[in-house]
Amino acid sequence: MHASTAIQELSETHTLGTDTEYRVVRVSASDNRPWIRGAPVCGTLKTHRICHAGTMTAHAPYRIVRMHQSGLYFLACVSGEGRVLVDGRWQKCGAGMAVALPPFMVNAFEAVKGKPWRCCWVRYEQQPGQQPILNSSSPLMASFLGAPLYSAIEGLIEEAGHESKPSAMFHWVELIQNYIERFAQPWQQDDRLWRLWEMVAADVGRDWTLDELAHQAHVSAEHLRRLCRRALGRTPMHHVTWLRMRKACELLSTTNLKIETVSHTVGYQNPFVFSNTFKKWIGWRPSEHRSRANQ
Repeated sequence: MHASTAIQELSETHTLGTDTEYRVVRVSASDNRPWIRGAPVCGTLKTHRICHAGTMTAHAPYRIVRMHQSGLYFLACVSGEGRVLVDGRWQKCGAGMAVALPPFMVNAFEAVKGKPWRCCWVRYEQQPGQQPILNSSSPLMASFLGAPLYSAIEGLIEEAGHESKPSAMFHWVELIQNYIERFAQPWQQDDRLWRLWEMVAADVGRDWTLDELAHQAHVSAEHLRRLCRRALGRTPMHHVTWLRMRKACELLSTTNLKIETVSHTVGYQNPFVFSNTFKKWIGWRPSEHRSRANQ
């Protein structure tokens, strides 16, 4: 499905369905939204900027759409099947898969009829000036063994709802964070590739080419292409575009820079080309993204 076709149909949605079951733990009792009200509280979650975490078995017509999520959202599937909007198109998220969606962008999830979707999630809050969990070489969707994370979240929910011992909750929270960091930091064992994408993310406005990327990583262009396909699900040049669009979303959401300035900052001298590329990847024009962010 084409990116813009997928997203044009979306609007802010929170449909759980009568058969969906979930459990959640929240960082503060002040988060009193109807769906989370009454959930146990664990203040230790704030050490990793976690707003809430939970487990669920979702059944159609379960559908959640957040048009402008302000923090990282991580979801791992243990069994069944759901769909997640990634790179502007709906993609299957089944057992053994996880998705990490960065802030300032659309989050959209839905259950598939006849396939109960058993999964767990962790929702972060992005604070200005703090190091994000996702780095420039993190995947958005990749293989992940979700059962241990599911069990850790269940353990924290039980502890927070009963004994609430600080030492026990600390260990549960650290375990949850450790599992997510394993997913989000895949390049730790290959310093060359980690450095490459950090370099690109720090200078997305540069006129990057495949040959230059390969040269910076000290691998052949074809080898770099294979590595990116396997780890990120996209080609090196598509990942450059993704990093540019992610930066553009952040600038449009958090600054008052003119769209033309944002375009130049992320490597597009022609604002019209930038606008078309942004719409293809994100689903609407940069001006629409900014207006949605300010709603």
